[in-house]
Amino acid sequence: MEFQEVVEGKIIVRSSSSISHYGIRLAVNGSVNLQVRGGSAGVIETLVGVAKPISIVNKIVEVRPSGKIASGTSEIPFSMNIKQPGEKKLERFYETFHGANINIQYLLTVDISRGYLHKSLSTTMEFIVESDKADLLERPVSPEMVIFYLTQDTQRHPLLPELKSGGFRVIGKMSTQCCLSDPIVGELTVEASAVPICSIDMHLLRVESILLGEKIVTEQSLIQTTQIADGDVCRNMTLPIYVILPRLLTCPTVLAGPFSIEFKVAIVITFQSDVAKVHSKSDPTTPRLWLAMESLPLELVRTR
Repeated sequence: MEFQEVVEGKIIVRSSSSISHYGIRLAVNGSVNLQVRGGSAGVIETLVGVAKPISIVNKIVEVRPSGKIASGTSEIPFSMNIKQPGEKKLERFYETFHGANINIQYLLTVDISRGYLHKSLSTTMEFIVESDKADLLERPVSPEMVIFYLTQDTQRHPLLPELKSGGFRVIGKMSTQCCLSDPIVGELTVEASAVPICSIDMHLLRVESILLGEKIVTEQSLIQTTQIADGDVCRNMTLPIYVILPRLLTCPTVLAGPFSIEFKVAIVITFQSDVAKVHSKSDPTTPRLWLAMESLPLELVRTR
């Protein structure tokens, strides 16, 4: 939903007997939850819990006053505008996002109060929020693409001796500003490689940063991997890049005060090697002797 819309639906109650209640209330809660799990020892561990949740919206409305719900199945419709025109908001309305350390979540809770002698009936569900119209990008996404190269000289980590001496050259181009509803597109070409290629993959990464006290803790994690090519591809053949973004694991790039959510892509070429077989379960984004990689920043936006 967008914030110009209302949250509406039905409260469904199934009961073998009638239920007396002291009111049916609906609560909407939206917040940015910041926490650092595990990770490096030291700074991160000592600062866990310092970042408090950022409240976006917190509202309670009464759907029905005291009364009785008949036995069987009852449907109670509701409609609620979580942002009234002119109403002061607690925080900017960020899009729903589920990350490793940052979660932007909107929850709807219905509570049927039954007094002191009976436990209240309650249930909670999440609803998905997209950008407020005021935050949408006015201009269309830039059609320009960024050119990238992968050679033995562009790599900052040690390579297999046969890769270093024999060399390789891969050239490509890709869009680095992308609308969330569109795929990431581009192309790449393997011009030369002294060592046979095993696989070419594109990793989508999120970079989450949290301000904890006077320090900024940044963590990078893998969202998804898309294989561009399998096996030792033909030289000088153009390979298309076409990657669909996962909805709940991505959102518009956010650069806020207490936190930021950014994205990047990593083009990774895996070369055939006996050493690679021993480490088949290693992190695909960690530099290895048999890997060549190039990272590009990715700005995600939502357009009108």
